[in-house]
Amino acid sequence: MAILHTCLNVADAERAADWYVEELDFERSWEFTTPDGETRNVYVADENGVEFQLSDTDGHTPSEQGDQYDHVALKVDDVDAAFEAIDHHGVVEEPGDQPAAGARTAFIKDPDGHHVELIEPL
Repeated sequence: MAILHTCLNVADAERAADWYVEELDFERSWEFTTPDGETRNVYVADENGVEFQLSDTDGHTPSEQGDQYDHVALKVDDVDAAFEAIDHHGVVEEPGDQPAAGARTAFIKDPDGHHVELIEPL
């Protein structure tokens, strides 16, 4: 068993995909629109091939909490540098050490308010 992808409801799949590509170095992998033409799905993948499905449905805007989705965690080499370099859409938690987890972490928001945790193993 393996994780294939996580689906994020977004207001604009193109904008969300651009952010994950430009700010987090993901790559676009594929996309499709549902047969009724109402939902566009754009997939972006990390360097290991794990994907996010960015789903944009006409007439539906995700809630401020990202439709009750909690967060996605991404490993980075340097949390502080990534936190400063990424053009995020809000700070949830500034960089700080988490000794119990053996990591330094920070939380930011993507363009639709989904929380993204940046993790640097210590």
